[in-house]
Amino acid sequence: MGANEADQYFDGLVTDVNRWDPNPSVELESQLRPFQLHVPERFNMSEAAVGRHARGGAANQVALIDTQHSPARQLTFEELDREASRCAAFLRALGVERGQVVVCYASQGMEAALTHLAAYKLGAVIAPLSLLYGRDTLRHAIRDSGASIVVSTRTAWDALAGLGAELNLKHLVIAGGATGTEVDFGDYAEHAPLDRPVETNANDPALLLYTSGSTGLPKGILHAHRLLLGYLASVSMFYELQMREAGQVLWTPSDWSWIAGIVNVQLTGWFFGHTVVAGQSKFSAEWAFEFIARHGITHTFLTPTALKRMAEIENPRLRWPHLRLRAIGTGGEPCPSALLAWGEDSLQVPINEFYGLTEVNHLIGNCRHLYPIRPGSMGKSYPGHRIAIIDENGNPLPAGATGQIAAHKSDPTLFLGYWNQPERTQAMYLGEWVLTGDYARVDSDGYFWYAGRNDDLIKSAGYRIGPAEVEDTLVRHPAVAEAGVVGIPDPDRGQIVKAFVRLVDGYLPSRELADDLRRHVKANLASYKFPRLIEFVDNFPLTTTGKISRKELRNQPLASTNY
Repeated sequence: MGANEADQYFDGLVTDVNRWDPNPSVELESQLRPFQLHVPERFNMSEAAVGRHARGGAANQVALIDTQHSPARQLTFEELDREASRCAAFLRALGVERGQVVVCYASQGMEAALTHLAAYKLGAVIAPLSLLYGRDTLRHAIRDSGASIVVSTRTAWDALAGLGAELNLKHLVIAGGATGTEVDFGDYAEHAPLDRPVETNANDPALLLYTSGSTGLPKGILHAHRLLLGYLASVSMFYELQMREAGQVLWTPSDWSWIAGIVNVQLTGWFFGHTVVAGQSKFSAEWAFEFIARHGITHTFLTPTALKRMAEIENPRLRWPHLRLRAIGTGGEPCPSALLAWGEDSLQVPINEFYGLTEVNHLIGNCRHLYPIRPGSMGKSYPGHRIAIIDENGNPLPAGATGQIAAHKSDPTLFLGYWNQPERTQAMYLGEWVLTGDYARVDSDGYFWYAGRNDDLIKSAGYRIGPAEVEDTLVRHPAVAEAGVVGIPDPDRGQIVKAFVRLVDGYLPSRELADDLRRHVKANLASYKFPRLIEFVDNFPLTTTGKISRKELRNQPLASTNY
């Protein structure tokens, strides 16, 4: 990508973090101060990510490699934009207009990519739904969104036999063999490309994401086209300021129905003119390493849970000598310090953790290229984000005090609101602050330290204990592969700490090992934070986004095998 192609979205060079000086003699804060996001009045994510490249110097560069097809299919930026314009004309012929919701229920691949880009071109709203969702969740999300058109694949939709009859759909579009009244996705290719995309304002709705909360069915989170602009600096930072360098290849195993897959990889990768690889399978460490090596992946987003599996492989560089991996972004749950060490020592790749919510994202994080990573810390506030630790009245707290993480209401990644839930949207605000529900403290050097969710914090004998810090300490024990920590009721202390532990191969559960883990926590964290109960498990319940579900751990009956 030529410099001029991206500079139209940056307010001078100081706002493109890829050009910041990593020289320690240049104070980081002096580079942060002048940063301001340039948001034009009119902005369209399809045009910014793909369309301008299709008409520019990157037209013939590979934009998408779809490994879900056999053989793999490649599309250049020019081809991807043309096919997306055909898909837009196809959807318009089916009645899709500005502001209407289009549901996409498909895995990573060309069909999902074209549906996303086509919806943006029409000024419609794309609602991507995860293949991990169950039938009840899908029924709820489709009905709640008000969508009358669903785009899916034969394999995915057949797993939901009879669901279509329960929905009031105008069109069901199927890729891979439509039957009966279904519309064949392949028919899009018969349409002439859309003459020109609909002009959209930066604040027009574009993306409707359904994500689980602590209660009730998943809620719709509505984002505007400007969302992409809010991610450029932070994604560039956790990818080590390498997004201006030519020849990068991005991939994630995360669904393109999650904000991480859509913006951390797909749209941001395309914005900077890079190749995005689509490919998913049942996750295993061996499969992930093989995929990364075979496709020359340079930058990836992986959850800490995925990284924990991968870190169990010794000497990955010896097994896969052709790895081109340069940087890993991770988020969604705290990243244990042992993983950071593994990234540096065994994988020889920096792992940069970041923090945020689907509603307002990439607030805090690391960039080893600019400042040291402090193990156990969430990192520093990312440029363009005004963050505070506040008390229950919305007052900012001093360094060292634990309170709720809050983002300012002017945040560039802030959502438009919860879909059809204005009261719930309003409840996110406290004065000028947007509440995250997460607690942390910030030290005098600007590093944030996570304490836990407001419903995960453990209150024991008057102490507030963050499960993340106990988990982080446990996984630094050589016997522990993975740990989940919760508070359970106790008549004396209110709550006590319980740890669920998955052991490294070669270790067996025993009273002696449990006592050793307690001593390890006491010695390395605090005497009052050790797990009074330990249960050894073979696996963990996971959320739909692949995180350990502490909620399910809390609700499990007390096992007879507690130590």
